[in-house]
Amino acid sequence: MKKKIILSTAIIILAIVGGITGGSLYMLDYSLCPDNRGKDIEGSLTYMREMYPHITPWLDSIKSHGALRDTFITSSDGTRLHAFYVQASHPRRETAIIIHGYTDNAIRMFHIGYMYNHSLDYNILLPDLRYTGLSGGNAIQMGWLDRKDVMQWINAAPSLFGDSLQAVVHGISMGAATTMMVSGEKLPTYIRCFVEDCGYTSVWDQFKKELKEQFGLPPFPMLYTASLFCQWKYDWNFHEASAEKQVAKCDRPMLFIHGDKDDFVPTWMVYQVYKAKPAPKALWIVPGAGHATSYLIYPEEYTQRVRLFISQYLF
Repeated sequence: MKKKIILSTAIIILAIVGGITGGSLYMLDYSLCPDNRGKDIEGSLTYMREMYPHITPWLDSIKSHGALRDTFITSSDGTRLHAFYVQASHPRRETAIIIHGYTDNAIRMFHIGYMYNHSLDYNILLPDLRYTGLSGGNAIQMGWLDRKDVMQWINAAPSLFGDSLQAVVHGISMGAATTMMVSGEKLPTYIRCFVEDCGYTSVWDQFKKELKEQFGLPPFPMLYTASLFCQWKYDWNFHEASAEKQVAKCDRPMLFIHGDKDDFVPTWMVYQVYKAKPAPKALWIVPGAGHATSYLIYPEEYTQRVRLFISQYLF
């Protein structure tokens, strides 16, 4: 009888461990290796023309004149990374490095590229993050590993636009979290300021919210074990991937933008990262805007607010 109880207990424990392990691996794959619309280049172009029709003449023009160019770099781990870049209408040093969101690609940031290149006449550099667009990589990295790749693009920017450049880093959604994560690193002096639009506080907080909403599960134990598997597989974990901790180390200006109706990256997150960031800083809570829709709803006001903020630091 005692042996049966021990055996039954062991089977139950193994079943629980197996379920947690399988569930954690599924969660990691579900989150970091999803079906990726960012790989669909033509579909992304069609989407942008339909969603932001006012950018079409600009896009057609830069393509027909050969102004939309490709460039590649190789990351420290050997991954080949791609970016688009467009120079201003005449030589100038003002430059925007524009970072896209989760399962997006550089093309899906062309509306922000339009704002900087057409409306403000800046040089623009738009990287494809890992596992998207024309970049390599076997998984999305939620901004944490991406911050190192963006720093490589930052270092490559003078070769594209000249040694006297002054640059803003502007990201949306996961790209905004990436921007905040970059901001806490040691950067060259030509990075003058940042704009983050609806970025999350940390990967842990975002995945905790998604785990509850998508699967009705608490963070323990699945989120903890998935984070451990992420450390084992990708060499980073959900806790360390914190935009909040990184902005606390940032000494350069940052504009925070967030829709007050954002339920994907909840609006409360922007107040947390804004509080963590030392001055100088500014905050715009956008009325009626959901996730990553602030420019779509208010393109002129968005452009004007960005212009007024960054013109204090890029000149």
